[in-house]
Amino acid sequence: MVEIGYKLSSEEHRPNDLVRYAAMAEDAGFTFALISDHYHPWIDTQGQSPFVWCVIGGVAQSTKRLRLGTGVTCPTVRMHPAIVAQATATAAAMLEGRFFFGVGAGENLNEHVVGQGWPETEVRQERLREAVEVIRMLWRGGYQSHHGRHYTVENARLYTLPQTLPPLMIAAGGPKSAQAAATLGDGLIGTSPDKEMLSKFDAAGGRGKPKIAEITVCWAPDERSARRTAHQWWPTAAMESSLAWELPLPKHFEDVAKLVTEDAVAETIICGPDVERHVDGIKKYADAGYDQICVHHVGPDQQGCLKFYEHDVLPRLRKLRAAA
Repeated sequence: MVEIGYKLSSEEHRPNDLVRYAAMAEDAGFTFALISDHYHPWIDTQGQSPFVWCVIGGVAQSTKRLRLGTGVTCPTVRMHPAIVAQATATAAAMLEGRFFFGVGAGENLNEHVVGQGWPETEVRQERLREAVEVIRMLWRGGYQSHHGRHYTVENARLYTLPQTLPPLMIAAGGPKSAQAAATLGDGLIGTSPDKEMLSKFDAAGGRGKPKIAEITVCWAPDERSARRTAHQWWPTAAMESSLAWELPLPKHFEDVAKLVTEDAVAETIICGPDVERHVDGIKKYADAGYDQICVHHVGPDQQGCLKFYEHDVLPRLRKLRAAA
């Protein structure tokens, strides 16, 4: 059966609220959650960006069954992979058996802050592969050293390790990154119902591994209000994806957002209280082959959306299956 998860959007909510929403999502019937790992929000309207590893500790204490993963962490610039390995090992120890680690090549928005520049795509992917190697090496325990092209680790040992290592999921946005996810990772995280991409993932060795999708929605009592909220809080949904990787400041995204219409945002975000539209949107991802689908509700009324899904949407999805 397809699992339905809930997005904890660090760009939009304060840390204690994220912890509270995680518990509410668990009570509503969601089985897992993704939490974003950012230094900046996309635009100032969103207004938040807490340190995710502190929030994860809070979620570990506020939930009992909910699985939690980062969606996603860049372990290559802002944080050295040796430090990321320690953070993930601790998170997995606190959420014993309930934590998975999502990684990606990152965005300039979050990584430029340490003043090391923003490399081209090929270098970013190369750094990601080496970072994953370092993280897995340290997860093995014992003293470890690594002298690679991008990272050095000298006599490092993780003393706090979980009983079970977390799955390491790789974000993918196209066929090439999907193939890399199949060979590097224990599963894939995507944002589009792209059957071709998932076929490439399967063919490269990913068959049978988890496939997680993120779908963006905006619930409100009426469609007009939902469209307005989606346009105000998440105009980046209608922007070219390459901008997300390259623009360095929220101000730059805001400048582009002035060119984005409400209609354009509503074409990419499911807006309003129509149960069928939400169900059909999720089914589209299941039909593409995803077996775990995470719902990202944009805007401040998280409680309203959680109730809507608990009573109206989730019961309709109990027997939903991913495409073979």
